[in-house]
Amino acid sequence: MDFEAFVINSYLRPMKIQVEDKEFQCFIEYEQIKKRIRLLGIQLNVDYENRKPVFIGVLNGSFIFLSDLMKEVNIPAEIHFIKVASYKNDSSTGFVKDIIGLNIDLKGRDVVIVEDIVDSGVTLQHIMKQIKAHEPASIAICTLLLKPKALKVDLGEIPYVGFEISNEFVVGYGLDYNGLGRNLKDIYQTIKPPSES
Repeated sequence: MDFEAFVINSYLRPMKIQVEDKEFQCFIEYEQIKKRIRLLGIQLNVDYENRKPVFIGVLNGSFIFLSDLMKEVNIPAEIHFIKVASYKNDSSTGFVKDIIGLNIDLKGRDVVIVEDIVDSGVTLQHIMKQIKAHEPASIAICTLLLKPKALKVDLGEIPYVGFEISNEFVVGYGLDYNGLGRNLKDIYQTIKPPSES
């Protein structure tokens, strides 16, 4: 890449950004995300061939991921969204409010829960419990990001994972910090002050 192209790319894709009081650096570029989603789509197409799964996106964070994922899924499928409130600032509050939008018949259906990120797993465990009450044929988890070291509950196998990441706060591509940053094309990770490194 020549210098001019580097300057243009740096201009279009900032390596560092500020969201409110936090500084972030580019962590996963959109091109990497697209490639990984393509592979997840292939895996889902094979696993759910001759079935008609219901993809349930957990709002607000999953909307971009689910949108791009469904462009790679070419089997018959339904899409629904639910909303759960459990976050404030950059850490999980540890409690979950009511699930809004889980008003479809899931009995005997194959369900794929689509998340932007799985960290503590508390929210997802609550969602799975509510969905199991509807007696689906199967439940699988598909997440763009997984923080294995942040898990506080046993979710069993997570068959569809885009990227496993460390326990750092991330923003962009649907993920937010205090409601901001969801519209960023790439995923950014917090920059620790030198004293924390």
